[in-house]
Parts: sequence; C-alpha cells; structure tokens
Amino acid sequence: MSTRTWLTADTHFGHTNILKYENRPFQNPDYLERGTTELMDSEIIKRWNNVVAKDDRVFHLGDVGIYGKEKMTAIISQLNGRKTLIIGNHDRGHSNQWCRDAGFDEVSKYPIIINGYFVLRHEPPTYFNDATPFFFIYGHVHGTNLYKTVMKSAACVCVERWDYTPVELSKIIDLVALAE
Repeated sequence: MSTRTWLTADTHFGHTNILKYENRPFQNPDYLERGTTELMDSEIIKRWNNVVAKDDRVFHLGDVGIYGKEKMTAIISQLNGRKTLIIGNHDRGHSNQWCRDAGFDEVSKYPIIINGYFVLRHEPPTYFNDATPFFFIYGHVHGTNLYKTVMKSAACVCVERWDYTPVELSKIIDLVALAE
C-alpha cells in the first residue's frame, strides 16, 4: 500500500470554548446542552485513526490544542501517521522543540510548499487569484461562510469542513476539478 498525504487544521484539543464558538457536535449524554472536550478529543482521535495509516504523511495546519505538554504528548502519540505541524495562532506560545517533543516529526512556523505547487499555511492568503502558480491549503477560518471549502485556487481543511477527519490531498485535487 502506498503512503498517502492527509491534511487537517484546527483540532483545538482541550479547548472548551471552541465547542460553542463553532457549535461542535460533541455532546455529553448526561448534559445534552453542552459538549465536552473529552468527547471531542476522543472522537477526533478516532476519526483521524480510521483514515490515516501509521506510515501516511499528515500535515496539521495549526491550532492543535491548548493542553500542557504532558496531555498534548499523550494525544499526539495516539494519532497515526508521520506528523508535520505548521504553527497556528493558538500554537505560537510553544517553541518548535516543544512541539517536536510533544510528538510532531517536523514543525514549521512558516508556510510549507509540497509537490512544488501546494502552499500549506495556517491562515488563508489575503488575496485569491485563479491565475496564481500555487494552490493554497489553509485552516484558521473554521466554518465561516466567507470562504468556500474548495475553490479553483485554494481549499480549507479546518476539521469543521471535513467531519472532524483529516482529508486526503488526492480528494482535494479531485474536488478542485468540480469547483466553480
């Protein structure tokens, strides 16, 4: 089986407020009016591992979580794949070494270009143009309607857009052909 490339962003492990800000669907059956980060964390881990194999490549485009190093290490160690983190605005309090110690194989505070064409970054570019020589893949915007999930020149990989599951790069490529 060949190695696949996956993308995701904005898991926000342990972030209680993200449950209400983004109306995430992780409900505690004892308290149906509010979600819990424990349920969210375990469900995102399960969905990640249902699609990502041990040797697959995963690019996390920032805002991993808000736990301390011990808890983040415990979560990241459960996630399949060789993981690369592009630092997001909620990750900036941690050094690259902290993130590597927590379980990421590679960490970058700058955008990364893969396959000579795909620009991976946390935030969307400020300007989209179908004539650009690059394709932008980003997170940060969660479920806002200001950005489409897939366009001719860009795609958003926030977990809210992909059922809280990493999305395979090949699926994005296939969807671009259908984008308006």
